[in-house]
Amino acid sequence: MLTPAHLILIQWLSPAFPTGAFAYSHGLERVISLGDVTDARSLEAWLRNILHFGAGWQDAVLLTQALAPDADHDALDALAHALQPSAERLQESREQGAALVRMVSNLTGRALPARLLPIAVGQAARPLNLPPAEVTQLYLQGFLGNLCTIATRHVPLGQTDGQSTLSRLLPEIHALGLRAAGASLDDLGSCTFAADLAAFQHETMDVRIFRT
Repeated sequence: MLTPAHLILIQWLSPAFPTGAFAYSHGLERVISLGDVTDARSLEAWLRNILHFGAGWQDAVLLTQALAPDADHDALDALAHALQPSAERLQESREQGAALVRMVSNLTGRALPARLLPIAVGQAARPLNLPPAEVTQLYLQGFLGNLCTIATRHVPLGQTDGQSTLSRLLPEIHALGLRAAGASLDDLGSCTFAADLAAFQHETMDVRIFRT
């Protein structure tokens, strides 16, 4: 059964929550322009790699660590900064994190410092006392859901293809959230060179719709 805490978190991670997530494509705009993502199948493959080997896994581990009762959020935020592979990835996480804590602070009266997004969500959500796996699963669903929406508009895909892509990834989101909840900082790591290069190349595109 959903609790009030679940509903609060779902609101914070909703596309309607004003973090500006719609403005960031996580390099997807670049790979679409290159012709590497052209349909639901190629989008699903790209997102699966991001989920398991890129920012999906990395953010999931950082988020679960930030939810721990004894978490050192300053140290985790510094580590999150160091792990960003490019200026645009840093911008994406920093600006969304700042927007999230600004709104959560306004809603709750808590003075939350601006941090990168996974640390910001972890620090904001800790008083909700929700299982870390559930927080992480909802976070990842919001992350991939935003990218599916961007692909729906920008590839373009039909609405059915966009939502079907996300639906097929939901079991993996569920499993990854469970795995991240039992992980430690020693389990951090990424291996998504194509996505990282796309983020570098996006900085110099002549025409850009998205910030990243």
